[in-house]
Formats: sequence, structure tokens, C-alpha cells
Amino acid sequence: MFLFNMSGQRVLFRSALIICQSTEHALLKMDLSMTAKNPATPSADSLAASAQKAAKKGGLPPVHLWNPPFCGDLDIRIARDGTWFYLGTPIGRAPLVRLFSTILKIEDGKYFLVTPVEKVGIVVDDAPFVAVDFTATSTGEVQDLTFETNVGDFTVAGPEHPIRVVRDPETGEPAPYVMIRAGLEALIDRKSFYRLVELGTHSEHEGKSWFGLWSGGMFFPVIPSAELG
Repeated sequence: MFLFNMSGQRVLFRSALIICQSTEHALLKMDLSMTAKNPATPSADSLAASAQKAAKKGGLPPVHLWNPPFCGDLDIRIARDGTWFYLGTPIGRAPLVRLFSTILKIEDGKYFLVTPVEKVGIVVDDAPFVAVDFTATSTGEVQDLTFETNVGDFTVAGPEHPIRVVRDPETGEPAPYVMIRAGLEALIDRKSFYRLVELGTHSEHEGKSWFGLWSGGMFFPVIPSAELG
């Protein structure tokens, strides 16, 4: 096996080289195939750069018009108190949080950050926004309630931006929400909800008397009048 002349050694070397080249080519094709099937998930920085490039001055990006391919999940989580986390660490840059909030989208109950070229999934513990304050104009049936979120959105509650209250089945504790845009809600914080209760009134809803709130020409029930002490 080892008694080769110079010619034989050259033949053996050439054969081994061909085998190595063939193997390398096969591995390269496999690597390219895997890359095509599993594209790299964008980072928070690349996502922010794409969002910044697509952002419109003086308005929200048209995320409803964007339908890019899904690039996987990104380790971003929005806590119930509205804090955004990346890789387990709070995002301390308010402008970056604001930017991300403008490219947020909900589809079939799942949340995504979307740009014209990429779409990544994120985790939202409760609602993506928190209503941290509100102002009220007028009273009664002509009252308007304008909510401000933790990321700088302003929304007047009404038919397209309803208020809803979910009560815990065990404790009865209310969790109030207001629709901000396109299926994205804000959890109304405790101090604001206490102030809203002071503005509440009784009105008929579905044939029964309810305690609730008027805004935008619409009555939003909070609790049946009979259940109030």
C-alpha cells in the first residue's frame, strides 16, 4: 500500500485533492441552503436603522401596507408596566422605545415589529402600551376623554377607540383598556382609572343600568349599577 513510485504518489495526491474539493463544494452548497432556509434574525440595531429609514416625519409609518417575510423572533419583551426589554435588559433610550412602538403590529393575537424588509416576533405580557394620563373636556354625553400613552401617543376614546374593562373572575379587580390604533391597546394605569371613576355616570346599556364613561358620543360600561355598594 505504501510502495508507490513518484508517478503513483502524484496520482494519489491528485485523487485526494479532487475528493477534498468535492467535499468542500458539497459543504458550501449545504451551508448556502441552510442559510436560505434560516435567514439570520435581525438585531435590535438593524431593525431600528430600517425603521428610522422608513419613518415618516410628523406621522406614523404605514405598517399596514408592509408585508415583509417573517425573520424569526427577537428577544424583546414589553412588560405589563410598559417597560421594554431587550435580551433581558430594560431599554433605557426613550427615543428608541418610541421608534419601536411606531412599527408595532398585531396579527392573530401575536405581536411583531415590522419594517418594509423584515418582520420579527416579540413578547407582550399584557397590552403593548400604558395610558399614563388623560384629559377630559365637557361633561356628560358630550364629554371627550383624551388619553396619553407612555410612548407619546394621544387618543380620544370613542367608537373607533373604545374603552373596555375586564374584571378578574376571582377577585373582581378591574383591568381597564383603551384602543390606541389598529388593534393595539393601552392598559389604563391605576391613578388614571381612579380619576376616571370620579367622572363616571349611570346610563342604560343593553336594557340595564350601568356605571360607566362617556367619550366621543359613546357610553362605555364599567360595572352594573346594581353591583355598586
